Amino acid sequence: MATNTREEYIDWIRDAHGMEMQAAKLLESQIGRVDSYPELKAKFKEHLEVTRRQAERLESCLKRHGEDTSTIKDAMGKMAGVMQTFGGLFPTDEVVKTGIASYTFENMEISSYSVLIGAAEHFGDAETARICTDILREEEEMAGWLKSNIPNVTHQFLSRAETGGPAKR
Repeated sequence: MATNTREEYIDWIRDAHGMEMQAAKLLESQIGRVDSYPELKAKFKEHLEVTRRQAERLESCLKRHGEDTSTIKDAMGKMAGVMQTFGGLFPTDEVVKTGIASYTFENMEISSYSVLIGAAEHFGDAETARICTDILREEEEMAGWLKSNIPNVTHQFLSRAETGGPAKR
C-alpha cells in the first residue's frame, strides 16, 4: 500500500510541533528545579522562549499548507514532558541527569529538523526549509551550550554534594 508522501511530510511537521510542545513543558519544569545552578537556569529560560517561538513558526508552516496542529500529538508531547519531569524528582543527581536528558533531546531535535529540511526541499517548500534551517541552528546552539557546560554543572554538583551544599537543586 503506497502512502501519500505529502501527508507524511505534513505529519512530520505536526510531529515537530508536538516535540516543541514537549520541550516547552520539560523546560518549564526544569527551570524551577535548578535554582542552585543560575547559568543553567538562565539558559533554560532563554531556550524556553526560543522553543515557544519555534512552535509558532511550525504552526505557521502548517497553516500555509491549509493544515493545523495535532491536538493529540501536542497533548502527548506535553504529557511526555510531564512524565520525564517525574523521572527526575527523586534522584539526588537530578541536575546531572537533567543535563544528559536535555543534551539527548536537543540531538533528537537536530535529527528531526534535518529530516524536515530534506523533506521541505523535496517538496519545493522553501519557506518551511528556511524555517527549519533556522530552528536547526537554534537547536545546535543549545546542544553546543549543553555539551560545553555539562562538565561544569557536574563539577558544581559533585563539589556541593561533597560539602553538604544544595547539590540537587
